[in-house]
Amino acid sequence: MNPAANPTLNPVFEPEALSWYEASARQRVAALVDPGSFHEVVGPEERATSPHLALFDLPEQFDDGMIVGRATLDGAPILVAAQEGRFMGGAVGEVHGAKLVGLLRAAQSLSLDVLILFDTGGVRLQEANAGETAIAEIMRALVDARRAGSRVVGLIGGRSGCYGGGGLIAGCCSALVVTEQGRISVTGPEVIETNRGVEEFDARDRALVWRTMGGKHRYLMGGADVFVDDGPGAFREAVRVILEAPGRLDLDTLDAEQARLERRLARFGAATDAVAVWSALGIADAAAVPGLSTRAFRAVATCRESADDAR
Repeated sequence: MNPAANPTLNPVFEPEALSWYEASARQRVAALVDPGSFHEVVGPEERATSPHLALFDLPEQFDDGMIVGRATLDGAPILVAAQEGRFMGGAVGEVHGAKLVGLLRAAQSLSLDVLILFDTGGVRLQEANAGETAIAEIMRALVDARRAGSRVVGLIGGRSGCYGGGGLIAGCCSALVVTEQGRISVTGPEVIETNRGVEEFDARDRALVWRTMGGKHRYLMGGADVFVDDGPGAFREAVRVILEAPGRLDLDTLDAEQARLERRLARFGAATDAVAVWSALGIADAAAVPGLSTRAFRAVATCRESADDAR
């Protein structure tokens, strides 16, 4: 049965005014899945808070900035995780990470697909090794779920972007959907500037940050698979298309991606700015890319690199 042809399986729920970038994690989840279908696990009422933050006199949050649960999308069951970028920049700590690990292990056991709504600056520094361990455990659980046949789709378009360990987790996903506002990088702008100097990277130069780490560049480089507008409807439609394709993670996938990355380094390794990369891709007016609308950008992005389901 085609869900799009059956209105009972494809309910209309699109708050047009909702910006994914501005929304909270709970607003994003509610707007993405079927109305009323989300059932949270280890919710705020269970008060699973970080055991570390009180030591630094920092405020806690009863869901620790991570929302996990089960929902339906066009009537089909799916698991969902959403990071709350408004709490400590969506940083990953022990409890935050454990909730995502548990969801991914459930996906493997139940043979369900997973949506991860990223909005994170990386590891929660106050939790140090516990946060780093959480990232490693998430990556292992994600790969195990994918090998078992689950598709794990990352959605990136929040205020905090997808940095640090979050960028590593995103790189393990089956597919990534990104907006222009979304940013993906293992190292954040301020960290680069602090360690290498402003001459290497000026973190205050927002245009530089967005053209280097933003959604348009990541899409052109094959670091993201779908580029969408800033809204839940666009994300939902992208997820529908992605989930129609079979999931795959095997040695051939990894070998193909490794070869692509080697070619990419040889082709763009000497470039000093994203604009130079876009020119090398064949975009005639590369300098105009940051100002293009989504429709105009897609028209010139036909020369983009494509990934092999392993970033």
